[in-house]
Amino acid sequence: MKENKPNAEKSIVDIALALGVSAATVSRALNDNPRISEATRKKVKEKAKEMGYRHNSMASSLRNRRSNIIGLIVPRVSMYFHSVFITALQNKLQPEGYNLIVCQSNDSVAVEQQLASTLYSSRVDALVVSLALYTEEYHHFDGFTNHGTPLLFYDRVPTKSYAAYIVKGDDYRGGLIAGDHLIEMECKKIAYISGPLSCSIYKERTEGFTHALAKAGLHLNTDWCFYHELTAENAWNSLRQLFSGKEKPDAIFASNDTTAVAAVQFSREQGIKIPQELKIMGYSNDPRSSIISPAITTIDQHPTEMAHRVAHKLLQVLKDKRQAQEYDAQEIVPVTLIRRMTT
Repeated sequence: MKENKPNAEKSIVDIALALGVSAATVSRALNDNPRISEATRKKVKEKAKEMGYRHNSMASSLRNRRSNIIGLIVPRVSMYFHSVFITALQNKLQPEGYNLIVCQSNDSVAVEQQLASTLYSSRVDALVVSLALYTEEYHHFDGFTNHGTPLLFYDRVPTKSYAAYIVKGDDYRGGLIAGDHLIEMECKKIAYISGPLSCSIYKERTEGFTHALAKAGLHLNTDWCFYHELTAENAWNSLRQLFSGKEKPDAIFASNDTTAVAAVQFSREQGIKIPQELKIMGYSNDPRSSIISPAITTIDQHPTEMAHRVAHKLLQVLKDKRQAQEYDAQEIVPVTLIRRMTT
């Protein structure tokens, strides 16, 4: 019995032969060249669809030295901040003719390195990155900067000088606002649950928070400070440790809302009254912070605004290649205190 094999992939030459026109005419018609009549363009596109032709974007990018693709590396797509950022960035870039390839590092430095290499080999027109938690060296991005491909870090950015564009939240001010607010609420014994200080956002939030306490003559109790990945499981472990001693905190500043939500759930389980006995402050304005009871006071990072600024910078640089190596000052996105029932 003869085996049925799929048809070989059709090329521009095959379409040209079928229509009795030149390959150049077919190419121009498929690319909507105004030199080709609308009738011919329609006929060519119909024949291409009928024959199952697929445009080879890689070959086209090699010829044109542009792919119209922007690479994006995020820590985790599931994180509220980054999911909102991705949607807003795509909505700004697509009308300008750019598509987004979204990759997640899963907060692994090794995976981030591999993704950077893959996207460089894919000839993306630009790369946007929010760094993994423990990324402290940036050599895996050197290919982009060395060859004039725009590189932009957002949110989690390098903690030391590196030749790239930077768009980041005002995390120092966010920590300062959080500290000032808890002090205004007459909190004296404040616990702090942060991400690892190798990451720029937690480093700066910590600096702002400790500055606020120092202004009020308060100091962090090192036994009440935790620096780890901000998962719900880690939060519960830290909370159990916090409330195992005789002296208890009267407030908790959590550097993300996942941890703040865990603090509310823990308090409910332990019979701790919020905000009378314990005030809780989060960070990010994750939707969960507004629907849990009591709703959590937090800091809004404005991910949509950050995405719009990133898109504006990318489009500006991509349209004017002369700017590709002119790295200007960091762009800072303001943050906002959202007061709710936990304080």
